[in-house]
Amino acid sequence: MERWQIIALIIALYLGVTLLIGLLSGRSASKSVQGYVAGDRDFGLLVMYFVLGASIFSAFAFLGGPGWAYSRGAAAFYILCYGVLGITPYFFIGPKAAMLGRRHGYVTQAQLICGRFPSRALSLMIAALTLLAFIPYITLQMRGAGIVIEAVTEGHVPLWVGSAVAYGTVTIYVLFSGVTAVGWTNTFQGLFMLTIAWSLGLYLPISLYGGVGEMFTRIMEERPELLSLPGLAASGEPWSWGGYSSAIVVSAVGLMMWPHLFMKAFTARSDDTLKKTVVLFPTFQLFLIPVFLIGFAGVLYPEKPPSSDFILPFMILNADLPAIVVGLFCAGALSASMSTGDSLMHAAASVAVEDGIRPFKSMSDQSRRRLIQGFVLLVGAVAYAFAVTEGVSLVVLLLTAYGIICQLAPPIVAALYWQRATTIGVIAGFVSGSSTAAFFFLSGYLGADLRPFDLHEGMLGLLVHIPVLVGVSLMTQRQERSHGETVTRAAA
Repeated sequence: MERWQIIALIIALYLGVTLLIGLLSGRSASKSVQGYVAGDRDFGLLVMYFVLGASIFSAFAFLGGPGWAYSRGAAAFYILCYGVLGITPYFFIGPKAAMLGRRHGYVTQAQLICGRFPSRALSLMIAALTLLAFIPYITLQMRGAGIVIEAVTEGHVPLWVGSAVAYGTVTIYVLFSGVTAVGWTNTFQGLFMLTIAWSLGLYLPISLYGGVGEMFTRIMEERPELLSLPGLAASGEPWSWGGYSSAIVVSAVGLMMWPHLFMKAFTARSDDTLKKTVVLFPTFQLFLIPVFLIGFAGVLYPEKPPSSDFILPFMILNADLPAIVVGLFCAGALSASMSTGDSLMHAAASVAVEDGIRPFKSMSDQSRRRLIQGFVLLVGAVAYAFAVTEGVSLVVLLLTAYGIICQLAPPIVAALYWQRATTIGVIAGFVSGSSTAAFFFLSGYLGADLRPFDLHEGMLGLLVHIPVLVGVSLMTQRQERSHGETVTRAAA
């Protein structure tokens, strides 16, 4: 048997085990929408820890993270910063959202917002914005899976086939088992990818340089610009502090605003489970250390990968490792991709139906569940179409999506903490902030970057969004006191 065939067999075994876990785990959940979308609100600490950690650290961390460390050096450290900052508000917001979910039956983010600010138009806008952000994020996961499989099988399994096989597996278990499958497969995948990341992250510096310290000493001597904050921009020039800091702020604000993560508050067994998950989450951040070491290990390597995003599989293939070990490392990278992709596909379909269609059409519980399953297939097909075409860096895809999704933060904070906020104010802020972010993104995409101080377009959107929300709310008639107080007091 040839080397690439052994690797392909190991990948197939890993996918088979993941599929089995996903299908078996769904047998315990009810057949209702609440069971499919919120797991009957019964996730314990173990599953919550891994479903958040494994969902956050995805193909961008396993491939884009090493790619940035390899090509842009210290710029990659922004990922460490925003992870710790972004999870902190969830300690306070998560239990409030969970309590309101139990009381009112909420299973999505928009349901919570629109429970406070009744508006079918707002619900539809949130659903549209969410899907717009999710497509590049899911695309990133699919492309990441395809990149790894193509590289480690020496091109015998092309990117389009690798993506299709990996995400065909994801689609099946999400389709039949919903969020329960997401939770338990994420637990398995999280344990797997942590083991693989630390093994490879320590092995490469030791084998190539004699140790981690020796590696950084040589990089400091030969490529010192990579170890100076804030690192390099995509152009190869030093990244501006405005670009670096705004990337951290936007990513931190957007982190727990991602619907697929925020919605996990509705799955937790108790408030105590949620709070413990937040406290423990920074330990999952340690996963990034070996991931960055992989990228830095390639900096002084004499040969170069076809692109920076290929640095992890490139280094694996050039480390002269046994085929079985290479196959296991590939499975670890797939764990990172699939553990986020499944959550994204499930959340995207749930949001499309619960927030985009249900407010306008009365449906039975069974009909809603079937429609959500249909959207799982549709969203997966659209993302796959983008995944198999050439595109920009994996991390650039993610940063773009963060700029969109962080516009959900002001409505969430207003819904939970500010009784004076009005529906009109929230809609005005949401539209103006999203439009501003889109304008500055398109200006850069078309080659006429108009962003002041190199600020991220998502941050520019927030700088417009927040004052508009506050100003319009103060200028419009106060919402019925009984309604506003019902939600904010209930969340207190």
